Amino acid sequence: MGALIAFVSGLVFGLGLLASGMTDPAKVKGFLDVAGAWDPSLALVMGGAIAVGLVAFALARRRTTAWSGAPMALPVSTAIDAPLVAGGVLFGIGWGIAGFCPGPALVALASGSGAALMFTLAMLVGMLLHDNVWARRQRKVAPA
Repeated sequence: MGALIAFVSGLVFGLGLLASGMTDPAKVKGFLDVAGAWDPSLALVMGGAIAVGLVAFALARRRTTAWSGAPMALPVSTAIDAPLVAGGVLFGIGWGIAGFCPGPALVALASGSGAALMFTLAMLVGMLLHDNVWARRQRKVAPA
């Protein structure tokens, strides 16, 4: 049942990304170009996503299990630390340069987009680098 819920959720998410234009790097870059030919239409998409997320998290906090039956595991940290800020800055820079973020890139990749392929490969390399650097930092911090 969990796999079916994940599949349907991913399908709805991907269709929403396509319908909203989030898979079109030119549209995303137009939204980010606030000093030039700004396209504010994605602000409505983001506002809608935030509204849905607020309701979903409020409902999820009341549950002990997910629809799939798995234990509910919501984030508990509210700390704004250097790794979080650095990650946000890197994400924003990558989004601005490429016009993709991970979800839309994967949807665009399925359409055969070469730009999405390059972004996805770079994203995977970045994830591997992060994991290796993070693992080294954790080994240095761990007590002997």
